[in-house]
Amino acid sequence: MKLEYRWLLPSVLLGDPDEGRPVRRSTRDWIVDIVVFVAACGLAVLTLPDLDGLARPLRISEQVFGALACASVWLRRRWPVTLSVVLTLLSAVFVMVGGGAALALFTVAVHRPFKISGIVLGLNLLTVFPLAWWRPDELGPLWTAGVMVLIVLLVFGWGVVVRSRRQLVYSLREQAKVAGREARRLERERIAREMHDVLAHRISILSLHAGALEFRPDAPAEQIAKAAGAIRESAHQALQDLREVIGVLRQPGEQGELLPERPQPTLADLPSLVEESREAGMEVELRLDVEQAPESLGRTAYRIVQEALTNARKHAPGALVRVGVEGGRGEGLTIAVRNKIGWPSAIPGTGTGLIGLAERAELAGGRLEHRRTPEGDFVLEAWLPWQT
Repeated sequence: MKLEYRWLLPSVLLGDPDEGRPVRRSTRDWIVDIVVFVAACGLAVLTLPDLDGLARPLRISEQVFGALACASVWLRRRWPVTLSVVLTLLSAVFVMVGGGAALALFTVAVHRPFKISGIVLGLNLLTVFPLAWWRPDELGPLWTAGVMVLIVLLVFGWGVVVRSRRQLVYSLREQAKVAGREARRLERERIAREMHDVLAHRISILSLHAGALEFRPDAPAEQIAKAAGAIRESAHQALQDLREVIGVLRQPGEQGELLPERPQPTLADLPSLVEESREAGMEVELRLDVEQAPESLGRTAYRIVQEALTNARKHAPGALVRVGVEGGRGEGLTIAVRNKIGWPSAIPGTGTGLIGLAERAELAGGRLEHRRTPEGDFVLEAWLPWQT
């Protein structure tokens, strides 16, 4: 994802923790490091008047270590804990190191967990008292130590707040990744379901016509021509459906946006579906006793009947198939498909058709059952809710 204001983010938020690759210092990091360096120098300069009463060697040592502390803040991202420990120990003796030590403590609080930063915090609090006793100001040792303890806690607390906000960003990013993976999984399932619904029906009809030509080579020329025409028409329709599905998949969209669905059939298309099956040689009776249903409900009902007819062609060729669809608002839509159990045909199947139908029915808030009756019939029944 392209970020419009990428330069405003720290490098730790620009990288992906799962990749494990370090990210180069961002523009914001450079700006912050420059500001931190200037702040460390400013704090060191503010302590210069306190050096007037010191001996010359100590005053020179103060200035040297103060300058080194200011320069060392450029290393705070690479070795935050080591730098903070060293500057903290030096700050117990040298006042000019205090600014760099505070900034190093802030860095540790931001980039390290509390089990590490807490130890560094404790070390900072311990070094406050030797410095307050050794170099007290006009407030006295106790007040000086209290003020310094307050400053240390404020700096550490600020760092913890910044770390918490970054952890929240990490958490939201991980949730977004999980949601993206789930969306892609559901999208793949939808595409697979769509491909199965589109092609299984067409190819099974094509296989029946081809089988008729294979087993009846002596059929009249008119019937052979009719079967060949049906094969050609079924193949063209299968290619057209496949082209529509692929066309939907190829439509460009924003990253993370789900693909639009292709035009879907409804209950009004059931008679043409049954007629198509009859032309393929099936004996189908349709009882459609329902008023116009919502598109989503009609689409689910159509797919259930379509898959039931496909299964009947595969597993009970030549058997009479009775299809009943009835219902209304408030009572729901009931679908029943019944046929005699016969000998399976040579048409291959995936074995997931009924599983997919059950999942489709459950997604619509309904249920689907199938069973064998003592009379030797296979019955598929589904109920779908129809809200008022």
